[in-house]
Amino acid sequence: MAEKRDYYEVLGVAKTATAEELKKAYRKKAIQYHPDKWSTKSEEERKEAEEKFKEAAEAYEVLSDPNKRARYDQFGHSGLGGPGGGGYSYNGSMEDILSHINDLFGGFGGGSIFDSFFGGGGSYGGGRQQRVGGNLRMNIKLTLNDIAKGCEKKLKYVRYVECQHCKGTGAKDGTALTTCDTCKGQGRVRQVKQGFFGAQEYITTCPTCEGEGKRITTKCPYCNGEGIVKKEETTTVHIPAGVTGGMQMPIEGKGNAPRRGGEYGDLYLFFSEEKHPYFERRGNDIVYNLLLDYPTAALGGTVEIPTLDGRAKLKIEPGTQPGKRYGLRGKGLPVYNRHGLGTLIVNVSVYIPERLTNEEKNNIEKLKDSPNIKPTEEAKQRVWEQTKNIFEA
Repeated sequence: MAEKRDYYEVLGVAKTATAEELKKAYRKKAIQYHPDKWSTKSEEERKEAEEKFKEAAEAYEVLSDPNKRARYDQFGHSGLGGPGGGGYSYNGSMEDILSHINDLFGGFGGGSIFDSFFGGGGSYGGGRQQRVGGNLRMNIKLTLNDIAKGCEKKLKYVRYVECQHCKGTGAKDGTALTTCDTCKGQGRVRQVKQGFFGAQEYITTCPTCEGEGKRITTKCPYCNGEGIVKKEETTTVHIPAGVTGGMQMPIEGKGNAPRRGGEYGDLYLFFSEEKHPYFERRGNDIVYNLLLDYPTAALGGTVEIPTLDGRAKLKIEPGTQPGKRYGLRGKGLPVYNRHGLGTLIVNVSVYIPERLTNEEKNNIEKLKDSPNIKPTEEAKQRVWEQTKNIFEA
């Protein structure tokens, strides 16, 4: 059984997406994988589109419900129940999904969602389809300091944009167009085909003009009739504090333009974290390994340690053992999209001198038989328990 994809990934939204952003993303997926759009494709392609169509419906069904979304955010798919702990499954038929979409988005100027999406008419719509350009992906490396404070990143990348010479039509000067002879300018044709639900009549996109209703008589020489050209773009984005490696952030409308008009795709930023020279991240906490000299560990004292915003003084208790942990609350990383800061965890190790002068050796020899130098059985057990922290952390 295939592993379920993350619902936010399915809809292409961030985990902080609002109800309106979820609805818009679901609408985009409904356009992209609607049965009429794939009715002329191969059986394998139609089946794949149907699965993605249902997958989007399931994702929206969960994320649009505040209670289900809260459980999903906390426990993932397993928090939604289902047989054998497999999570939630949307069991609606294709007719149910299509009806739900029509109810959800209906009422565009008196027509159904299918009129709005595809130009109206037919068993499930058809006609002029709203094209959506391809999404782009960019990997962004962040330092712990970037993550701690949030940052601005200036991005340079290449994408397809609308050709300004033909205004995205693909026709020379934007006017070299004629009515399509196949569909008589309707952008759709009537066919009887074997569809998802058996033999039935479909109104499908005109294969000659691809739903445009018009044909290009003279191609635009700048884009060769495509309506799009490559362009290097520069944009500045704000990265919020507290993001994590593996998290993605969509930048709406910054992806590719589709051929000959339509809606721009999105730019997805995927974050990774650069290794810090001495801090290790664990969720919102950061870990620093402190190596104490033997006298300070034995006698106690004050040491300086680095933090993400400077340095801090740490008081060392006398008799501090290897494996001892200190916690500096509020010195960790911010919690993404919430209030609060993590903890700076200081793991203590003690340095045993590797080279000693004769005088140093003599001084240590004098201490060997001192009763407080030799560990008791209780001390051995306590130190062992603390030392395990180093390996189990």
